[in-house]
Amino acid sequence: MSGVIGWWEAALLGLIQGLTEFLPVSSSAHLRIIGPFLPSGADPGAAFTAITQIGTELAVLIYFRRDILRIALAWFGALPGSGASAAAKSNPDVRLGWLVIIGSLPIAILGLAFQHAIETYLRNLYLTAIMLIVFGLILGAADRYGRHELPLSRMRWRDGIIFGFAQAMALIPGVSRSGGTITAGLMMGYAREAAARYSFLLAIPAVLASGFYQLYKSWGVAGPVAPGPTLLATIIAFFVGYGVIVVFLRIVSSRGYWPFVAYRIVLGVFVLALLQMGVIAAH
Repeated sequence: MSGVIGWWEAALLGLIQGLTEFLPVSSSAHLRIIGPFLPSGADPGAAFTAITQIGTELAVLIYFRRDILRIALAWFGALPGSGASAAAKSNPDVRLGWLVIIGSLPIAILGLAFQHAIETYLRNLYLTAIMLIVFGLILGAADRYGRHELPLSRMRWRDGIIFGFAQAMALIPGVSRSGGTITAGLMMGYAREAAARYSFLLAIPAVLASGFYQLYKSWGVAGPVAPGPTLLATIIAFFVGYGVIVVFLRIVSSRGYWPFVAYRIVLGVFVLALLQMGVIAAH
């Protein structure tokens, strides 16, 4: 059974997903906003968003494969019963592995607890626009006043928990998964690139779990987007997302996050204006 959204619309949504997933501008907000402007006029839905994020997350796995392998080997090598030395257990990569696991718990727990609200009420475009503006201003303040000193090797347990709850805020479209974690990192004094890199690593368990869960739940169920177009969007998101990672890390290392702050505010104001004029509907 075919869905409401066709092939070329799904391809466009996959392109947007790939372009915005790693930027602190909220990919879910962009997919939610673009829906009313498609010929079908359909909201692609939270399930489509989560599934296409599998593509962008595969780009993370490939781009950061050396970091991921190093952290994984250190973590497994320090597990109880492994016979690891005290020096091996104190390796910062071991702590980083545990922090990624612990930091993934808030979004997993809150995502399941508030699943209905995430898929319905929280997709209100008024809320999306407000979150774009408010969290854009918070990101700007964090980028302006943060110390930008700490490397990931200095991360403490408290910091990992804060990162985790910051990521969980992205359950609301408009906040941005990377934007939330990066903002938290900057406020705690981490370097711009360090905060960005950790936001990528922290997202891996949550995004893959959410994507495959939504894939399982929607299997055989008719939705706004059929399986074929969804697969196409996911593939496009992968290739575009990989290129965005490369460019994004270069931008934040040299220019900071102000271009994204300005973009968030302009987009949020634009969406509010469209809502007030009745061009698009909130739901």
